[in-house]
Amino acid sequence: MADLLLGQTIGFAGNPMLEGRPGAARHSAAAACWSTPGASSPSATADDRAAHPRARVTDWPSAHLGFVDAHAHYPQTAIIASWGKRLIDWLNSYTFPEEISFADPAHAAEIAARYFDLVLANGTTTVCSYCTIHPGSVTAFFSEAERRGLRAFAGKTCMDRNAPEALRDTPQSAHDDSKRLLETWHGRGRLSYVITPRFSPTSTPDQLAALGALWAGHPDCLMQTHLSEQTDEIAWVKSLYPDARDYLDTYESFGLLGPGAVFGHAIHLEPREEARLREVDASLVHCPTSNTFIGSGLFATGRLAAAGHRIGLATDTGGGSSFSMLRTMAAAYEVAQLGGRALHPSELWWLATLGSARALRADDRIGNLAPGLEADIIVVDLASTPAIAQRAARADTLWEALFPTIMMGDDRAIRDVWVGGRRQAG
Repeated sequence: MADLLLGQTIGFAGNPMLEGRPGAARHSAAAACWSTPGASSPSATADDRAAHPRARVTDWPSAHLGFVDAHAHYPQTAIIASWGKRLIDWLNSYTFPEEISFADPAHAAEIAARYFDLVLANGTTTVCSYCTIHPGSVTAFFSEAERRGLRAFAGKTCMDRNAPEALRDTPQSAHDDSKRLLETWHGRGRLSYVITPRFSPTSTPDQLAALGALWAGHPDCLMQTHLSEQTDEIAWVKSLYPDARDYLDTYESFGLLGPGAVFGHAIHLEPREEARLREVDASLVHCPTSNTFIGSGLFATGRLAAAGHRIGLATDTGGGSSFSMLRTMAAAYEVAQLGGRALHPSELWWLATLGSARALRADDRIGNLAPGLEADIIVVDLASTPAIAQRAARADTLWEALFPTIMMGDDRAIRDVWVGGRRQAG
């Protein structure tokens, strides 16, 4: 049976970061959004209620697209908000010890279930995650996503140096494990495998070459990794790859640069790197809460968007300090303000939905309210707390009413979630 959601909707006819809000962001004050297993189809008006008497009708003030988190580490769920470390110390002190525990399939399954509980409660319906080197961590993630009917992206994290022995694989095992997992999960229902070297410092040239060869054989997969997150990381990369032109070249030299590449952070880019990333139409993922929490730097959202880069938005859990894409949008606004650019609410909402879907090459399936797209829909309460309600009550436009929820909202603002046209329990 179909569900008919009545209320305000936001959709996109273009990219408001390039084209401006008028015409690119579509707001309907009284729309009907169908949610059926598999597809959504927003109608022109709420009058469709009479035309479909058997539909289950839910009358909410605001129905929108589920959020798309383009870069996360689900194995770091339990260590989110750990104190006082920068990137390399964070990995050694928190991340690596926690990831070792994912050798236990039961632990991996427990954390995967907890992770999806948390992100769905915050209105996130699609995630692209790193797993650990353990194939079982990938199985746990995809099994839980499949059980819930989610569209999800993930891959086995590959490392063969500069990590504890219990977290190191080899060039051959990284290739072979990834290939087996890819053949099992990629394209199965709503699941997509992502080839996943953690970053250049934890992979030898031989491992990067092996993963580049795997990607060449499976170009329909994405490839995700980290790029230019912190200045001391960049110096480390230069010491490990002295012949490379820059950090990006350590991937490009081994076949790990192309249209399906998804680079997390990309804060401290050199001019050649920016030009090359734009030339090949690779994706950059802005992780604002992580970039400030770990002290990495400020992503140049406005400048890179104006240059035409494909940009997504992400929590980067658990280096990021929240599971909420609302909090992530708020941080993106604050970071852009420091760079002299006040992102409009439509631009922030686009980054968290269609922008991230584009970064994952999935905008033909998710990220917008349009006929035939998958029905990942959330109902957002624009008066979820007294502080938000009193500010929204003074608003003259939807965008003015939405902005307080972006800046101050949390899971209390997410009133309902549909995934693939099916309402989620709880």
